[in-house]
Amino acid sequence: MVAITSACANITPSAAIGLGMIAGIVSAWAVGLKYRWGCGESLDVLGVHLVSGLIGTIALGLIALPVDRCGAGLFYGGGFTQLWAQLVACVMVMGFTAVMTTIIGVAIHKTIGFRVTTEHEIAGIDLMQHAETGYEFGGLGTGGPFVPHPATSGHLKGARTGAEALPAKKGANA
Repeated sequence: MVAITSACANITPSAAIGLGMIAGIVSAWAVGLKYRWGCGESLDVLGVHLVSGLIGTIALGLIALPVDRCGAGLFYGGGFTQLWAQLVACVMVMGFTAVMTTIIGVAIHKTIGFRVTTEHEIAGIDLMQHAETGYEFGGLGTGGPFVPHPATSGHLKGARTGAEALPAKKGANA
């Protein structure tokens, strides 16, 4: 889906299927690289979005259909013009994104930081930072606060878990 987003209006359905297959295979391989390289990226954004996005964007330079007899990809008689435009666009976007991400990352690092305490991470950031749970299995979201299993929460040394971690409701009697 990521690969076809940039190409959806300008390629044939059979090319879309081929593009999806190629992007899926290459993205699965790229996601596997994070384990080999020890990358701590938990959402597979690089392996899926970067890799598939680049494949789909560059593929337009190869398989784009002509629109009003111009802009065709290399395989449809358009020469290298569209392929070159797609490559330049990829480099420009990646450069802009790298600069802006670096600026944002440095600002976050210098102000609030990127990491939470080990205790908060083990207890669950949803509860410890946001005073709510991300997953309530008590039925229709009314199951009450999450309380970690005693076997995993005994080493938190004073970390607030369960109902005591939730802020008091306004107007509630103590």
